Amino acid sequence: QLGLVESGGGSVQPGGSLTLSCAASGSPLEYFYFAWFRRTPGAGRDGVACISIDGRERSYGLFVKGRFTISRDDAKKTVYLQMDNLKPEDTGTYYCAADRAFCWGTTEWGQGTQVTVSS
Repeated sequence: QLGLVESGGGSVQPGGSLTLSCAASGSPLEYFYFAWFRRTPGAGRDGVACISIDGRERSYGLFVKGRFTISRDDAKKTVYLQMDNLKPEDTGTYYCAADRAFCWGTTEWGQGTQVTVSS
């Protein structure tokens, strides 16, 4: 079992950047895929990014369009989401998820961190 705690959310102007962190506790990270999801106002849940167990493969939602980067540091037990060129439509709650079998799997969830993009 894995505990996940997100941080790094906040308010930023359009075009700005934020780095989200997902701190994991419990089992070693090397057994898990990780993903970021979000819930935005008026929309359902979107898959933002996921990263493979070895960190070599990454997948992103179509709306990301090169603006975000997912990474992992197993030694620090932390997964990151670097978000650049943020847009108002990126406003929402961002969640970290982990799974032993699938990149977009959601066996474990964090509590979420709020991102607000507004001028």
